[in-house]
Amino acid sequence: LNQCGLPKRMALELFKPFVIHKLVQRGHAHNIKSAKRIVERMRPEVWDVLEDIIKDRPVLLNRAPTLHRLGIQAFQPILIEGSAIQVHPLVCSAFNADFDGDQMAVHVPLSKYAVEEANSVLLSIHNMLSPSSGEPTVAPTLDMVLGSYYMTVCRPGAKGEGMTFGSFDEARLAYDLGLIDLQAEVQVRAESGDRLSTTVGRIIFNEVLPPELHFRNEVMDKKGLKKIVADCCRLLSNERTAGIVDDIKRLGFQFATKSGITIGIHDVQVPHEKEKLLEEGDRHIAEIERQFQRGLITEQERYDSAIAVWSEISDRISEAVENSMDPFGSIYMMATSGAKGNIAQIRQMAGMRGLMTDAAGRIIDLPIRSSFREGLTVLEYFISTHGARKGLADTALRTADSGYLTRRLIDISQDVIVQHDDCGTTSGIWIIEPGDRGMLPPLEERIMGRLAAAPIVDPQTGEIMVDRNGEIDEPTSKRIAAAGVTRCYVRSPMSCQAKRGICQRCYGFSLGRGRLVRKGEAVGIIAAQSIGEPGTQLTMRTFHTGGVAGLDITSGLPRVEELFEARVPKGQAIISEIDGVAHIIQDETGRHIKVSSTDVFRDEYPLTTGHEPTVRSGDWVNAGTLLTKRVDVEAASGDEKLPVPESASGLVARMSGKVAVENTNISILYEETEERDYQIPATSRLAVTDGQPVHAGDRLTDGSINPQDILRIMGRDAVQQYLVEEAQKVYRSQGVNINDKHIEVIVRQMLRKVRLDSPGDTDLLPGELVDRFAYEDINAKVLAEGGEPATAQTVLLGVTKASLNTESFLAAASFQETTRVLTEAAINGSIDRLQGLKENVIIGKLIPARALQMPEPEPAMPLPFMSLPLSDEQAPPEEASRPEENVPIDQ
Repeated sequence: LNQCGLPKRMALELFKPFVIHKLVQRGHAHNIKSAKRIVERMRPEVWDVLEDIIKDRPVLLNRAPTLHRLGIQAFQPILIEGSAIQVHPLVCSAFNADFDGDQMAVHVPLSKYAVEEANSVLLSIHNMLSPSSGEPTVAPTLDMVLGSYYMTVCRPGAKGEGMTFGSFDEARLAYDLGLIDLQAEVQVRAESGDRLSTTVGRIIFNEVLPPELHFRNEVMDKKGLKKIVADCCRLLSNERTAGIVDDIKRLGFQFATKSGITIGIHDVQVPHEKEKLLEEGDRHIAEIERQFQRGLITEQERYDSAIAVWSEISDRISEAVENSMDPFGSIYMMATSGAKGNIAQIRQMAGMRGLMTDAAGRIIDLPIRSSFREGLTVLEYFISTHGARKGLADTALRTADSGYLTRRLIDISQDVIVQHDDCGTTSGIWIIEPGDRGMLPPLEERIMGRLAAAPIVDPQTGEIMVDRNGEIDEPTSKRIAAAGVTRCYVRSPMSCQAKRGICQRCYGFSLGRGRLVRKGEAVGIIAAQSIGEPGTQLTMRTFHTGGVAGLDITSGLPRVEELFEARVPKGQAIISEIDGVAHIIQDETGRHIKVSSTDVFRDEYPLTTGHEPTVRSGDWVNAGTLLTKRVDVEAASGDEKLPVPESASGLVARMSGKVAVENTNISILYEETEERDYQIPATSRLAVTDGQPVHAGDRLTDGSINPQDILRIMGRDAVQQYLVEEAQKVYRSQGVNINDKHIEVIVRQMLRKVRLDSPGDTDLLPGELVDRFAYEDINAKVLAEGGEPATAQTVLLGVTKASLNTESFLAAASFQETTRVLTEAAINGSIDRLQGLKENVIIGKLIPARALQMPEPEPAMPLPFMSLPLSDEQAPPEEASRPEENVPIDQ
C-alpha cells in the first residue's frame, strides 16, 4: 500500500543530481561533466546507483485537483519498465483517480526534515482514515467488492450443500478436490468447538482476517468491507491494517475473475407485468382527463394527479423489475454488492425511464415509457437529452463555485492551529439525540471523539460513565447511547476560550488518526478542506415547491454558501421575537400575526397598625387612590420594604390594578401586555395555528431563518447551533458524512468579532469591530484600574467579511481587495505578527504548523508594513553590503 511504481527513465531524471554525486563518489566518473554524460547514455552502472539512492527516499504523488489533504501522499518508489506511474488500487479513492489516462505529479523531498516528514506523516499507510469523517478511505471498491460478495454469498441448491466437516481445512480440501461448491452451505466445526453453518467462500475470506476480528459469517458487500477496514484501523497498527486490506484486494480480484461475472444485453429482461401496468396508468390518466374536461378539477390538480399516477406506476414497474431478476445474475450482484450501479439505473434499463424535467425544471407529465433495453422513440430521446446536458452544465458550474467556497473557508480558518493543551473553559455545547429532527446523525456519532464538558451519568443507575474532560471514544459512545442518555454536554471548538488558535481538549480527537489531536496540527485548514471537498457533489439547483406557492427553497451548494456568508436567505421565514400566544388576523390589508404575552405583576403594601383598608378585594383602583386610612396617629409605621408614599390619611396606590386584601398587607395585581405585529406576505405559508403558544425564535411562516435574527433574539449559542445543524442537513441530504467539529471551527471564526456600542474608558471607538478575546482583555484591564468598561454586541460575519477583517494584513491582502487592504494597513501602521499560515508562505518561511517535533526556527520578527528594503539602491549601504551571517541551508 505504501509503494508506487516509478518508470526508470522518470526516476533517473528526478534523482539526477543524486546519481551524478554517487557516480563521482564511487569513481565511475572523474568529474560532474563526465558523470552527466554517463547518465545521459544510461549506462548499466547508472541503474545500480539509482537503486541504492531510491531505497530510503520517498516520493510525493499529487493528483490535480488537490481538494483535500489526501490529494498528496508519499510512497516508496519501485523502479519499473514502461512509461506509466503505477499506484495501488486502494489509494485511488483518496486521489479520486482512475486508470483512464489520469496524470499525476511526482515530487522529490530534498532536505533531511522533508524526508523525515514524508516518512512519518505523509506516507499513505498513515492516511487510511478520512480527516473529514474518520471513515476509512482505503476500503475496497468495484471488482474487489464484487469478488468478496461472490465468495461470501450463499447459493441454495449448490453442489455439496448440507455436508459436514470436522475443521476448516477439511472443507477447503473438499473444495480444492471439487466435491463442493464455493457457495454451498455446509456445517463446519470451528476452532472454538462450535458448529458453524457457513460456506467455503467465507472460510477462505476469513483466512486473511486477523484473529482479533473473529469469524465473519456474513455476506460481504461494500458496507461490510468498509466496517472490517474501520475495525482493523481501530484495533491494529497501520502496517498490519495495510497488509490485511492488501490481502482482501488480492482475494477480491482473484474471485471476481473466477466468478466470470459479465454483462450482456440479455441479462436485462423487461418484466411481463410492464404492459399491464402501463395500461392501468393510461386508464387513470383518461379518467383524470375526463374530469378535467368536465371542469371538475383545475389545471393544477390535473397536472399533480398525472405526476402522482406516473410516479406510482414507475415505482411498481421497478418493483416488478427487481422481483423478476435472478438474485445470482450478473447485474443484480453488481448492484446489491455495492460494486457498481443501483436499482434505479436497472429500472431505466429494464423497466421504464419514467418522468423527466423540462428546461425550466418543471416535471413533464408525459413519462418516457420505454426502457433502454427496448430503445427510446425519437420524441422520448429528445425529451431525455435535456436532463443529460443539464447534468453536464451543472457539474461545470458547480466545480467553480465549490472551489471558490473552499478558498473563502481556507482564508477564514487558516490561522486556527492547535496551540494549547487546555484553554481552561468550563463551557461547552449540548448535543441532543435528534429524534425526528430531519437529517441529523444520531447522538453516539456526534459525541464520538469529543471530551465531556460535564460528567455524563447513566440515567438508570446514576453511575458516572465519563467524567469531566474524559475522552469519548467509539466503545464509550456506544455505551452512552445504549444506556439511554439523550443529551450530553461536551467541549467544542465553538466554546474554546483560547485567544490564538484552539486547544486540544476543545477540539477532541483528530479524525484522521482516531486519537487526541496533536499540538501544531492545522485544524482550520482541515476543516475548510473537509467542507469544500464534497462541495462538487452537492446539487446546484433551487427547487420549486410543487406548484402551490412559488417559494424557492435553496438547497445544495447555494444553501451552504448562504449559511457561511450569513446572508439573508431566499424565502426568509418570519420569526417571533417574544414568548407569547400567536393570533392570526385577516383584514383588508392582508394577513398578519399578532404575538402577545401577558405578565402579571404584584405590588404589595404592608398594613401597619393604626391603618385600615379603604378598599375591598376585587376592586379596581387607579394610581394615586388612597388604600388605607389612619385610625391612630401614634401607631408606628413598621419596617417597610419600599418607601411608601404616605399622605396624612394613609397609603397611596402606586399602580392601577385589581386589589387583593390579605391579613397583613394589601396587594395590587396589574398586567403588562407586550404585543408584536408581523405582516405576512401573500406567498408565505403559515407555520403556526391561531392561539398556538410560541417561544422567542420560533418560526411563524415556512422558510429558512435569517441567522442574524437568531443572534439578535436568542443569542450566540443558538445561532452557532443553527448554523451547524443547517449545514449538516445539506450535506446529509446528499449522503455526505462530515464531522460537526469542522463546521464548528468555521462558525467560531464567523463569531470572533464584537461591535462596540459605548467605548467607556477604553481607547476603542463606537461601531469598531474588535476581536472578542482582545475586547475582554481590554475591559479586564480597565476594570482593574477602576474605570468604566466598554459595551459591545456579538456580530456574525460571513466568511468573506471575516477574512478581510483578520489581524494579519498579508493574509487579507492575498485574499481579495488587495489595494484597499494594503492602503488601510499603511495608514494604520499595521504590524503583521506572522501567526497564520498564509503570511509565512508569502514571505517564504516555514509554516507555524508542526505535527512533528522539529527544531524550532528562530522566532519570526514581526513584519511592520512596508519596512522591507525594496532594492539594494534603497537600502542603507552598510546594510546592503554586510555579508550574510551563517544561515543554515535547511531553513
